[in-house]
Amino acid sequence: MPASASGFSPPTIEEFFPPGFLFEGTPFEINRIMMLRILVAVVLVVLFLLYVNRARLVPTRGTGVAETALDLVRVSVAEQILGERDGRRFLPLLATIFFGVFAMNILGVIPFANIAATSVVGMPLLLAVVVYVVFLTVGLRAQGPIGYFRNTLFPSSVPWYIYPLYTPIEFLAVFVLRPLTLTIRLLANMIAGHFLLVLSFKGTNYLLLESGESWLIPFGIVTLALGFAFTLFEIIVALLQAYIFSLLSAVYIQSSLHAEH
Repeated sequence: MPASASGFSPPTIEEFFPPGFLFEGTPFEINRIMMLRILVAVVLVVLFLLYVNRARLVPTRGTGVAETALDLVRVSVAEQILGERDGRRFLPLLATIFFGVFAMNILGVIPFANIAATSVVGMPLLLAVVVYVVFLTVGLRAQGPIGYFRNTLFPSSVPWYIYPLYTPIEFLAVFVLRPLTLTIRLLANMIAGHFLLVLSFKGTNYLLLESGESWLIPFGIVTLALGFAFTLFEIIVALLQAYIFSLLSAVYIQSSLHAEH
């Protein structure tokens, strides 16, 4: 069959559900996306172990890069939102979220990976649940169960006659929508970015190599240029989404540590 007769196949949602290749049919099934998640975890652990060991000796260029990245999380996320004392207390969690999310996001533009490990709901949801459990636990310990729910749902700064309207909205916002919005924001951005990149490069491949029509070549050049532009954009989005996820996590923790007045 000629290449032109094969037609153009657009990306589909099935790309986010590759077949398993280990432990198929069990709760421990591993597919390509799960393998990438495991690989990211191993690489991050190894890199930070190397950083810790080398930081004790003479600083190198690699340790300098690591310290700069950690300072980004420490200064602009942890200490800016939580203050110096609480910022250092929660820095391990926030740094883990930031570097983990960024590493899994950036896989979407890395050759042979070509899909973000956060583009399937499991990982964004897991991270959101971790943040949810942490800010609830922190709030209950800092203010006590009664104080935490009273200060969250019935703050003294709100007139009592507004409570019938305010309290249900605040309950949904704090205890239901926070984990959902953390999950959906990250997931939707990674899915959309994958579709844009695949559509651009599949379109380029079809227009330049498969269509057999010379008049389509200029359009193929355009889609190729768009593909590179979207790749640069996805790198920015990968970093931005990691920053936003860790920043919102710090905001939620801070709101649980201190009663609203």
